[in-house]
Amino acid sequence: MKKILSILAAVVVVSLFGGTVYFLWAKSQKPDTIYLTESPKKATIIKKAVATGSVVPRQEVEIKPRVSGIVEEIAVEPGQRVKEGDLIARIRLVPDMVNLNNAQNRMARAQNAFESAQKDYERNKALHADGIISQAAFQPFESAYQSAQTEMEAAHDNLDLIQKGILRSAGNASNTLVRSTITGTVLEVPVEVGHSVIETNTFNAGTTIATVADMEDMIFEGRVDESEVGKLQVGMALLLTIGAVEGKPLEATLEHIAPKGVEQEGAIQFQIRAALKPQTEILIRANYSANADIVLDRRDEVLAINEALLQFEDDKKFVEVEVAPQQFERREIQTGLSDGIQIEIVSGVSESDKIKGSPAPRGDNS
Repeated sequence: MKKILSILAAVVVVSLFGGTVYFLWAKSQKPDTIYLTESPKKATIIKKAVATGSVVPRQEVEIKPRVSGIVEEIAVEPGQRVKEGDLIARIRLVPDMVNLNNAQNRMARAQNAFESAQKDYERNKALHADGIISQAAFQPFESAYQSAQTEMEAAHDNLDLIQKGILRSAGNASNTLVRSTITGTVLEVPVEVGHSVIETNTFNAGTTIATVADMEDMIFEGRVDESEVGKLQVGMALLLTIGAVEGKPLEATLEHIAPKGVEQEGAIQFQIRAALKPQTEILIRANYSANADIVLDRRDEVLAINEALLQFEDDKKFVEVEVAPQQFERREIQTGLSDGIQIEIVSGVSESDKIKGSPAPRGDNS
């Protein structure tokens, strides 16, 4: 009996040991790898360069005063449409006291000289009319009177210019009236009533009263890296993506590439300019930030695969095509245009072929 029990115990121990060994062996075995497959599909491949920049008006003008003084009236506000010659603002002069005093003294001297010349002229005019003096004797008095009158008018105009910024002989024209020089939209008015402004002259740019731009003619201004500028040509199509404008990208045409680059954040960048096509349904505001996709080349509805499926060897390209379930053969292919994600297939595989991809996650046998 004891012998039988010993034999049974030995069998149990051996069975447990064998089962444990088999379990550990089975646990250490890697399951067969299942590979996913992909088939070539028709796709449109666009090779493009990317430029960042903003959308701005082609014509943007800063309106500046021609006299220094204080803003007395502002006739426009941002967003308002104006025509060339429309009133933007009115300036109240603050005359220089030295110039004002000199102008007043000149006016007083001219007035005295005119009154004296007028008396001489009227007295000698009566004598000439009676035939007492000749025309030759009367002419100097007439000339002196006309000269004194001209000087008085000039002195008066000079005083008006210093005090009021306007000439009597100029009608409605006045240096104190700031008018728009172009037809467009007022973008900003950086001054308010009561602000002091400085005239524009050869030594000073002057204070900007308003900025006016033609919003119907917009352009994209951006920069591209030196590695891509050599691929660009004037006339290329651009697709603009504006974050503030939802919907399809806007179309533009490249019209300028800077001949000289500038260093920006350690890289050489070249400025480009593109003209936007007129927009009737979308309101484009000045200085919208935008990204421009510059179309370098494109293929429409061509056979393409994911570029990650390619294998490379000795300047040749290969893919592994499924010939039986989870059995693949290596096949050389010819490729065309690539956008960095998809690549055009010229020859080597067809739309019905299944190409070996990445391993399937465990538990996924599809």
